[in-house]
Amino acid sequence: MLAFPQDSLGILDESQKPRYQKVADLLKFGTPEIAQATGVPKSKVLLTARIPPEIADRFVEWAIALNLVAQYFQGDPTKTSYWFTMRNPLLGGLAPRDMIRVGRFWRLYQFIVEALAENE
Repeated sequence: MLAFPQDSLGILDESQKPRYQKVADLLKFGTPEIAQATGVPKSKVLLTARIPPEIADRFVEWAIALNLVAQYFQGDPTKTSYWFTMRNPLLGGLAPRDMIRVGRFWRLYQFIVEALAENE
């Protein structure tokens, strides 16, 4: 079960739901990447109040991962976004955002949690 870390990036609204566009911007995800990561057709990708539940659920996961990494960078959104877009040799040469895009979120999440635990 995922637990929300402190929202140091301001990507959650008052009801603790992700601000979908902010999360997408930090991951540098457009409609094609969101569709691929969620398995939802591009025509059904909406980042509004009518967001499909399967997309909303993924955004919750992504917001948690973003905030975990942001804690390491003292809430710096630029460094956090950069970390997600740069290739990482510890992740098989993939960028973390690409791991999300190809459906490897849980492996990435475990990597983040273990890396943060090692740095404490």
